[in-house]
Amino acid sequence: MRKIEEINAAIAIERGILLNHPLYQKINNVNGLQKFMEGHAYAVWDFMSLLKALQQRLTCTTIPWFASPFPTTRYLINEIVLAEESDEYIDGRRLSHFEMYLDAMESMGADISQLQSFLVQVRLSDNILHTIEKSELPLKIKAFLSFTFDVIMNGKTHEIAAAFTFGREDLIPDMFTSILTEIQANFPTADLEKLIYYFQRHIELDGDEHGPLAIKMILELCGNDKEKWQEVITISKAALEKRKLLWDAIEESLS
Repeated sequence: MRKIEEINAAIAIERGILLNHPLYQKINNVNGLQKFMEGHAYAVWDFMSLLKALQQRLTCTTIPWFASPFPTTRYLINEIVLAEESDEYIDGRRLSHFEMYLDAMESMGADISQLQSFLVQVRLSDNILHTIEKSELPLKIKAFLSFTFDVIMNGKTHEIAAAFTFGREDLIPDMFTSILTEIQANFPTADLEKLIYYFQRHIELDGDEHGPLAIKMILELCGNDKEKWQEVITISKAALEKRKLLWDAIEESLS
């Protein structure tokens, strides 16, 4: 695990900037929380594309079927896909985490119209990067999404895995659980039950299951290849920097 410790040390500055971003101090009422969700939803959505890209590369999704050369990692990916794409919701339904998030947004009055419009454009397009560029999204959200899909389309498998594993920091759910608790105490009429469930579910899965599984994936993909490990660091840093741009965009929407 020494290599993982080296990565965590190499990206410590970028993680620290994210975890101390001034955005958090501004999410102190229901309106601020709504604005946060309206921006954060893009990260919830594009995360699934990172995951599906890994599923395509590390398991077999074509016919005829053949066993992939990554026996441990294909198990890890399928385990993560199962939960992220069809987890049990607060009401007993099976939903993806993105669908859960949209439902939580609607339950507390957040606006999902811009996101829905963007997704319609994506569905009708055959060039995701062009669609992002031509969209009416804020420039920093465009930069965030463009990075994700550029890595998916042009990155090596271990680079996609790096963006997935280290580029999506796992401390944010813990932080937002405390923020939600404070907002709920100050605004008891706000319906935050579904959003709290979403974050609690992420804390449970990321800490106990998905985080360790993703680390095992990185270890298997990189092995003793020094070049791969350096590329993992480079992509992880860039992913966190782009995540900061998303946080900047949300903070600007609150001003």
